[in-house]
Amino acid sequence: MTLVGEAPSGEDLLVVDGLTVRFGGLTALHDVRLSVGAGTVVGVIGPNGAGKTTLFNVVCGFVRPQSGRVLWRGEPLVRHRPEHLARLGIVRTLQGLGLFAGLTVLENVMAGAGRHARTGALPALVGAGRSARDESDLARRARETLGELGIADLADRLPGVLPYGVRKRVALARALVAEPDLLLLDEPASGLSAAELAELATLILSLRQRMAVVLVEHHMDLVMQVCDRVVVLNFGEVIAAGTPAEIQADPKVAEAYLGDPAEEAPGA
Repeated sequence: MTLVGEAPSGEDLLVVDGLTVRFGGLTALHDVRLSVGAGTVVGVIGPNGAGKTTLFNVVCGFVRPQSGRVLWRGEPLVRHRPEHLARLGIVRTLQGLGLFAGLTVLENVMAGAGRHARTGALPALVGAGRSARDESDLARRARETLGELGIADLADRLPGVLPYGVRKRVALARALVAEPDLLLLDEPASGLSAAELAELATLILSLRQRMAVVLVEHHMDLVMQVCDRVVVLNFGEVIAAGTPAEIQADPKVAEAYLGDPAEEAPGA
């Protein structure tokens, strides 16, 4: 991640350059800048309403900014559609799980592997025009990913009968099976037990070898444990950026969260 005011390096996968987003008279983001390099874990934190989800929505093409741009591998993402992101190597998990109730765990995960299907993402999702070779390859990839997350034995179950923490793993497996270059995690720790949270931290740390990760999260212990760099948003603006230790020591961050710069920073 590049600190505010620095020029992005040539190794950056994702660059957010001066994004401003307004909804009517409300400014959701103002001149937001950050970048994400290969193999890094970047946390985006801030109080409720700070603009974190809006930032993800701009990157994913759900929201058009009034000004600024998003670069992927040095090329502008212009009027891109969310369903095309996986083909580019960008995958996002949602705050809501977004699992298909009528599909098995395996089928849900296979739906995320459309990037690797010769027939494309949409046909891969519904099975239309998918060859037997595609079907076999996607199923293999899905089972391997479920195994990585320790839930391969649940492949034939429907997600609705599983505990919430397990369903979170299924949603994460659906993202990982695409083998993205950039994984956008939107509050992955919400609703998890302490043991599940520890497993999530271990997993995120292991992903550095395969992809970059941007993590929007309220759970400060997780952010401070797994992130290389952290960006802090407040009222749509970047108020701090740095290492976890630098963020913990920054009085502006404490003030944003607690309203008193003399108080201890979150997670400290």
